Amino acid sequence: MKNRKTWKKGLALGLCAVIALSMAACGGSGDSASGGTGDPGTTGGKTLRVAIWDNNQLSGLQQIADEWGSENGYDVQFEVLDWSTYWTMLEAGVSGGEMPDVFWMHSDNATKYMGADVLMNLNDFIEEDDAIDLENYYEGIVDLYASDGNQYAIPKDHDTIAVIYNKAIFDKYGVEYPSDDWTWEDYAQAAQEISEKGAADGVYGTYCNVSNDQDTWYDIVYAYGGSIISDDKTKSGLDDPNTIEAMNFVANEILPACPPQDTMASTSGDTMFLSGLIGMECQGSWMVNTYNTADNVSDYGWAMIPYADLNGDGQCQKEERCSIYNGLGWSMSANTQDPEGAWGLISALCSEEGQQKQSELGVTMSGYVGASDAFVDAFDQMDVSPFVKVEQEGTLVFRPVSKNTAKWADNNADLLVDAWTNPANMEADLKQAAADMNEILAEERE
Repeated sequence: MKNRKTWKKGLALGLCAVIALSMAACGGSGDSASGGTGDPGTTGGKTLRVAIWDNNQLSGLQQIADEWGSENGYDVQFEVLDWSTYWTMLEAGVSGGEMPDVFWMHSDNATKYMGADVLMNLNDFIEEDDAIDLENYYEGIVDLYASDGNQYAIPKDHDTIAVIYNKAIFDKYGVEYPSDDWTWEDYAQAAQEISEKGAADGVYGTYCNVSNDQDTWYDIVYAYGGSIISDDKTKSGLDDPNTIEAMNFVANEILPACPPQDTMASTSGDTMFLSGLIGMECQGSWMVNTYNTADNVSDYGWAMIPYADLNGDGQCQKEERCSIYNGLGWSMSANTQDPEGAWGLISALCSEEGQQKQSELGVTMSGYVGASDAFVDAFDQMDVSPFVKVEQEGTLVFRPVSKNTAKWADNNADLLVDAWTNPANMEADLKQAAADMNEILAEERE
């Protein structure tokens, strides 16, 4: 559920990643880690290899997997790869390279791999398993991992967006803390005040890079009634008047309170926030574990994502507070040597019990509807309830995707660098991005 990223390495690197995956020492590189407490010698030698890309989730997932493994005679070995290596590994799998038995799937790349004979068709497994009923999961995530009536992944989680802020910075500059009643205008004004008062200290009010689509500017676009892509995925919404209005707000009110574009291009928002260089930012629930381990975690607070007060009445309508949501899926290799074992693990991770356990351990919010309440209680140093409250008091919008999401999303980001550098160019850049996106969407239908 991390923000859109790209892989730009070739097949040779992908093959190297596959080789690395097969090495027992892959966890020693610093970019990867392996887990598993089972002993193949005492489990009949049955081993399942699982690949993920977020080390923050390893401990909790390993605990759930080990409990299942001890009951079913499996040693479950997790391998944590960096994002780029992860996808080159799967790219190599398209050409017959070695694959893990079970692994994550992401919205950017699902269509590519569902059509490449890499993922196992899970229909028969679902039909025979009373623990898995797709009606119990978030519809957008279920649909994302389905093609031609076949299901290729079971929802692992879902995410929402909230505002994290540094109370010490707000106190230092005498700015009121964010609240659940804030509009986007309130957010922008506070960010600008912090930037003005913190200029001598090199402190900025907020952070919004072109890559912060799901966690910032997509949310603003939908709150203002705009869109990124049409519901039928045939047309870009970037040139919609409401989208342009929302993005002009970003250009004129949000970006002036952010670090310069070249700084954001080289330094992530979480790095700057953890370094005390920005007062607040919008972040996804997938980042909670990162902030929870900070030395100064007591300085951090969370608030619901702001709303767009379109009527000017100071009352939040649900459609005016939008949180983009996304979700990973658990898939298995079409060529796994142990499909029953791989499915057994997926079923354990995605069952209601497994999903509740995931929330209780603070791994992530659940892909199983209604199983995320325990996530709020998993962090005793921060109140993360805004991530759950937005589902009752706002509107969840599934992350805009199509067959070739990465292609148009990358192109949009490249074009919008100019708008982030020269905000007066926002409308022109959006119209160009829309035209390019429409061409890509037309190619998808050919």
